Amino acid sequence: MSDLLQRLLRDRPWLLADGATGTDLFSMGLQHGDAPELWNLDQPDKVREHYRRFIEAGSDIVLTNSFGGTANRLKLHGAQERVKEINAAAAALLREEIEASGRTVVCAGSVGPTGDLFAPLGPLTHEEGVAAFFEQCVGLAEGGADVAWIETMSAPAELAAALEGAAAAGLPSVCTLSFDTNGRTMMGVTPAQLPELLHDLPAPPVAFGGNCGTGASELIAALLAMADAAAPDEVLVAKANCGIPEFVGGEVRYTGTPDLMAHYAVLARDAGARIIGGCCGTTAEHLVAMRRALEETSPGDPPTLPEIEALLGPISAGGRGEPPPRQARREGRRRRGPAASP
Repeated sequence: MSDLLQRLLRDRPWLLADGATGTDLFSMGLQHGDAPELWNLDQPDKVREHYRRFIEAGSDIVLTNSFGGTANRLKLHGAQERVKEINAAAAALLREEIEASGRTVVCAGSVGPTGDLFAPLGPLTHEEGVAAFFEQCVGLAEGGADVAWIETMSAPAELAAALEGAAAAGLPSVCTLSFDTNGRTMMGVTPAQLPELLHDLPAPPVAFGGNCGTGASELIAALLAMADAAAPDEVLVAKANCGIPEFVGGEVRYTGTPDLMAHYAVLARDAGARIIGGCCGTTAEHLVAMRRALEETSPGDPPTLPEIEALLGPISAGGRGEPPPRQARREGRRRRGPAASP
């Protein structure tokens, strides 16, 4: 089992994760409705280029092109019998690009939702869910993944199955939930509930937090609530969308500029995150600005909601929650992470 992520977290106060996979591949010609995961076999040079962009932008963690890599998702494209092959290729292509770069970069195996509802709301049992995630994670491990990056989750039952499947495959885990404008996941989990939810599981992750959702301001607000509920030594993750999605000329575009994402990265660090990246719409150009901002600014106090809105845009009523007193957040943030600089 690789402990690269854990070692980096011991040595550095923050790590920069990558940006968006799907929107980056769309810019290379992927068509809506196609499975990005099949490009690991059919268009490996383009997948390599995607990885290389984020490595060269300064990412310390890059996610594999395997978000929809369970049999449950791949069956929509007739590829449910190729789970291990597809996921192993996703990780192997990234591993090769990391080695060619000469940099120390975590190869994070992206694991997304199955798309099926778990019992009692749907037909998928816990055992079936664990088996599906296990199969995917075995492929990622065989390809050279250091960690299973379980992302965009909303249901506690599915999160538990994914963590268990990853552990059974011998991979440590990171997990992130997607919080919407109501300040909770689609299945009702709030940011403040996530730490306690994970404490009850037999295979807790190395780090946890939020990704995707709506805009960057909403995720920072969620992060503040999560940081207040988490233990001082727990590692938090922020991977926000690049601004707000808009339809322009029949295409989805994100409003976030490199400057906005630079502000977001600094606010995420000051709010308590030690792993900071971008989700939908975040390009290598955004990552360069984010890394520069993190390197060139000193840590500050956790931001207030008005400060977040002034830099990143409005926060919905549901996303505002009940933030802790500023002093309590400040002390919690000061207890997080080593003193060394990256």
